Amino acid sequence: MKLVLASASASRAEILRGAGVPFEVCPAGMDEDAVKHEMCWAEGSAIAGKLAKLKALHISTRYPQDLVLGADQVLVLENELFSKAATLGDAALQLRLLRGKAHQLVGAAALAHDGKLVWRHTDVATLWMREFGEEFLKAYLIAEGNTLLGSVGCYRLESSGAQLFDRVEGDYFSILGLPLLPLLAALRDHGVLER
Repeated sequence: MKLVLASASASRAEILRGAGVPFEVCPAGMDEDAVKHEMCWAEGSAIAGKLAKLKALHISTRYPQDLVLGADQVLVLENELFSKAATLGDAALQLRLLRGKAHQLVGAAALAHDGKLVWRHTDVATLWMREFGEEFLKAYLIAEGNTLLGSVGCYRLESSGAQLFDRVEGDYFSILGLPLLPLLAALRDHGVLER
């Protein structure tokens, strides 16, 4: 049995490659905003969980013999759900909203096999963004560029985005987009990795 990643996320692929996990990529290509809009009343964990589950199940119908990994992450600030920024201008606005406050990154992962959900995991991290100045923000946006548009928080903690924070509580890999250690255990349980 092989692992299929139902995501186009470069970060998730990099995490799996770094851990030595063999996998193929088949992005789910779902309208995530439609699901978020439909579930606007729900908590972040329910939304991230549903998106991860839908992605895994959708691709599992194409690869019924394999284990399919769906994952998603949402950002919550003061009960408001954030989506990825569409432009660098939107990223600047979002970073200004997050500045000086704590927010939560809610990540979920799900595994499906033969059209059935066989494993799921949800994790919440809290990140305290520091009171950075406008000059720092300008330089940060220039340095990171459009890579920021691939992250719901407009930052990459594994890069210069680390400079945005005073404090972080939570699993490092989950913050990057994938709860790696629980996932590795599940992959061993399902025969994708050796015990």
